[in-house]
Amino acid sequence: MIKKRFNPITDRSSEIIAFLMASPDMPKDDDLRFKIELSIEEAVENVVQYAYEGGIGWLEAGTSLDDQSLILTIELRDAGVPFNPLEMEDPDITLRADERPVGGLGIYLCKSMMDRISYRYEDGNNILIMEKQITN
Repeated sequence: MIKKRFNPITDRSSEIIAFLMASPDMPKDDDLRFKIELSIEEAVENVVQYAYEGGIGWLEAGTSLDDQSLILTIELRDAGVPFNPLEMEDPDITLRADERPVGGLGIYLCKSMMDRISYRYEDGNNILIMEKQITN
């Protein structure tokens, strides 16, 4: 796994996203890259904005490919407030934007764009794993 720890993370969302997107594990296909980058942006921004009271904390971000180079895995790990984003109810996207409650759309986008997302809380850390098939 190619990974890096960012500490502190305040005002570093762009840097974290750029690090992940520059990984040699990333696909070349523009459509896949768009979906992956959007998911990364949403997940990273959630950590930067909400994981730590006062906004000061760390985030470890990394990528890897499986042995056949078919599945890209993106892992985000932080020691912020325990939060499982997968427990959030999906927003009702049939409603107009001004009729929907605020929040939850970013996580919904991640779930829609990625093939698999999992979460666990382990040893005082939130661990979010997003997977995307990158070749057939």
